[in-house]
Amino acid sequence: MKQNIPIGIFCYTFDPVMSKAEKTRSYIIERAAPVFNKKGYAGTSMADIMEVTNLTKGAIYGNFENKDEVASEVFQFNMKSLYGRMKIFMQDKHGAVAQLQGITDYYRTSWKGVFERGGCPLQNASVEADDNLSFLKKEVQASVRNWARSIELIIKGGQTEGVVHKQIDASEYAYMIITILEGGIMLGKIMNNHALLFKALDRIDYMVKTEVLKN
Repeated sequence: MKQNIPIGIFCYTFDPVMSKAEKTRSYIIERAAPVFNKKGYAGTSMADIMEVTNLTKGAIYGNFENKDEVASEVFQFNMKSLYGRMKIFMQDKHGAVAQLQGITDYYRTSWKGVFERGGCPLQNASVEADDNLSFLKKEVQASVRNWARSIELIIKGGQTEGVVHKQIDASEYAYMIITILEGGIMLGKIMNNHALLFKALDRIDYMVKTEVLKN
């Protein structure tokens, strides 16, 4: 029996009864995920995947049509892993104020793990997908929209609660939060200075406090 666990508007689907082929496929995705996130699609070779899985090229291609399919599945896995970690962090936060604060608190608490895993999988995939990976671009775009929609729902929930200004555009602020956050992750990681990420998080908090929330 499958179990769906909501993560904002996202959802994991687990099936406890998996065939041997499904288990092998899942194993390949899980082992290849950090490699793709650190090296990117172009930088990840079949030899890299063979090394981390201890499988032959034939075994890998016996479960996937090509490298594109592996990359697509890995991207989905990395995004679900990110949402899963955020869900665990956010599960005790109730109400728009706590949830909006929880977004920046998560990255203040988890920045080291984010950097060690190669940064944000959404950002990493976006860079390559925009110009070179047309098969992945729609998936990346959908993930951006879904994330923005989840933040938008928090803001709209705050409007219903009466703690967020009614006149603000929830979608616009959701995208601004993502834009500032992703820029902070990118600069913090490339400069090996998490303080740059924290400055971006401070800016989000300030924007939320002065422009989104009622005083």
